[in-house]
Amino acid sequence: MDILIKQARLNDGEALQDIGIKDGKIIAISEYISENATQVINADGRVLIPGLVESHIHLDKALIADRKPNMSGTLHEAIDVTAELKPTFTEEDIYERAKKALEMIIAHGVTAVRTHSEFDPAQGFSGFKTILKLKEEYRDLIDMQVVAFPQEGIFKAPGTEKMMYEAMDMGADVVGGIPYNDAPANEHIDLIFDIAKKYDKDIDLHQDFSDEATDTSIEYLCKKTIQENYQGRVSVGHLTALHAMEPERLNQVIDLIAQAQISVMALPATDLHLGARNDKYNVRRAVTPIRKLRDAGVNVCLATNNIRNAFTPYGNGDLMQIAMLAIPVAHLGGASDLPTVLPMITENPAKALKLQNYGIQVGNKADVVLLDTKVKADAIIDLPERNYVIKDGRITVEVKKEVKIFR
Repeated sequence: MDILIKQARLNDGEALQDIGIKDGKIIAISEYISENATQVINADGRVLIPGLVESHIHLDKALIADRKPNMSGTLHEAIDVTAELKPTFTEEDIYERAKKALEMIIAHGVTAVRTHSEFDPAQGFSGFKTILKLKEEYRDLIDMQVVAFPQEGIFKAPGTEKMMYEAMDMGADVVGGIPYNDAPANEHIDLIFDIAKKYDKDIDLHQDFSDEATDTSIEYLCKKTIQENYQGRVSVGHLTALHAMEPERLNQVIDLIAQAQISVMALPATDLHLGARNDKYNVRRAVTPIRKLRDAGVNVCLATNNIRNAFTPYGNGDLMQIAMLAIPVAHLGGASDLPTVLPMITENPAKALKLQNYGIQVGNKADVVLLDTKVKADAIIDLPERNYVIKDGRITVEVKKEVKIFR
């Protein structure tokens, strides 16, 4: 064996397990494995989980909060500030920032990521090409899906439609869109489906990012998804307008989302920061209704979105902190709720991204993370160190931290 992990906790209340890894795969799981291994990791009862999956992030515009701050904290100003800064981005600048952000999430246990990379006629493909370059350079450390993302809209930014097809030809993995920032939204969605069908690619949209439930297009998207037989192939990020819907309509919309098998990426750090800025009192949380979506059988994921820019002026790439934030925001702290949170940054996004051979099972890829906690139910609330990150059967991150308390 290449690596033998001794006495790892896979589930609370069950016997500790040894996990054998060879040639990038998990080849054995048993209470005791006696075979020799090149490297032995003594887990000593610590929790072993599949690699974390970051399902919605913008690497190309990370780490620019200090260049021009978003003084109002609104979505409108965030878009304006970023649009003003983008012409100043060089390929070298984007490369260095995106690389730093990528290494931040890798160090925190992310083994697969879907990143939205934007382009438009004004800035061209400089950022998009850079992200594709990083995808190749970091392929041994992280599996990356690149979304062709038209941040400035398609119809409102002439020339972008042609660029969408060019981006797919250049190697984009997913077709992105932003109906709420284009007009008309339904035609934007129709075009995205046309492109996705042409290239046989999945779809990932920034959807109904608003404090109010007016002018939404989620219902149209659900019906279009079913009409085009694209169930299970569409994801949406933000979807904050749902929080403002009346209960009867909300229930109908959530049922539609479930029928269309659309995955929802909740982005609490960004949406809490930007949302409800005009509320004078009883300020709303402005986050998509995670509990209601979960209870209706929707595949709910938690993701970072941005790290230290006009949309989210904080963050360190730790997906566990995003999940911890979601617990009080979405009332997920109950005894029966806590166990549903860890899957929102592991199994659920793996399903949305259609990751193959994911999870701790014999025959699957050896993408695992050893946490410095011995209770799986506390895996989020402990905010544990990631002692080891193993990607494709190779140790990529090792953290040894000793805490001393002096009295």
